[in-house]
Amino acid sequence: MSEARAFPVQTPGTIPRRSLGLGAPRVSAVGYGGMHLSIQDRPPEDQGIRVIHAALDAGVTLIDTADVYCLDHRDVGHNERLVARALKNWQHDISDVIVATKGGLTRPHGRWEPDGRPRQLRAACERSLEALGVERIDLYQLHAPDPRVPLAESVGELADLQREGKIRWIGLSNVSVAEIEEAGTVVAITSVQNRLNPFFREALADGVVEYCAEQGIGFLAYSPTGGGRLNRKLPAHPVLQPMAARLGVTSHALVLAWVLAHSPDILVIPSARTVEHARDSTGAAELALSEADLSAITAADFSRA
Repeated sequence: MSEARAFPVQTPGTIPRRSLGLGAPRVSAVGYGGMHLSIQDRPPEDQGIRVIHAALDAGVTLIDTADVYCLDHRDVGHNERLVARALKNWQHDISDVIVATKGGLTRPHGRWEPDGRPRQLRAACERSLEALGVERIDLYQLHAPDPRVPLAESVGELADLQREGKIRWIGLSNVSVAEIEEAGTVVAITSVQNRLNPFFREALADGVVEYCAEQGIGFLAYSPTGGGRLNRKLPAHPVLQPMAARLGVTSHALVLAWVLAHSPDILVIPSARTVEHARDSTGAAELALSEADLSAITAADFSRA
């Protein structure tokens, strides 16, 4: 007989919601990106489960993963399986949790290489269905266009998978406005996932964020705090540090709030390897920065050196 629980199960928190995109529901403005639980320097799997549960407990209803969030070709699907295990073991209703995954990259010997051939995408989708333990994937995204394959062919295969009931909504990642427009002639695009943070602002400069807002397409900002070594530069940043102290928040939360402020159609999907970091990220959705603070962050130098 199992031991009685020492503490009662807590009701999940709430995070302000935004539209995921065309035809899709509203989800938490701050989602969770699972990549860092499965690539190099990943934590033990049980810790990864606790991190995902901490995000869910805080009110996250969007989890982003991919088949290639893993170490190499022998480890494909690691993060999807981890997400599936976390959802299965979470002690709450998961009916409103949206899981987004991706296909279109491969990991031969740890490299990241595009492969947008229709047969590869179909095989990847089938593997993801099995790894996630579902009959239909909520949001399936083309991870990146393959320069060797016409975009219409890659997206056309996703449209076929959608018609077969294996995909609910279709998204794109790492794309330009022209590529979004081209894909939209083949099938309805629900969301776009591109990089956006103070160090890398091409999604703003190239008009992708603006185009998505005009079309009602959700924009998922990946690496919203810079990723890797850039992320570690934030606490000592000369503009962020005093602002964070004044507002009683972390520099990371400030940056997430800055990204969210650029459009009501933006969602952020920060990753985290620790429970504390996952919890901290979720507070950004309710952090309303003044125009002066937003302008100060925008004008600040975020060197990548």
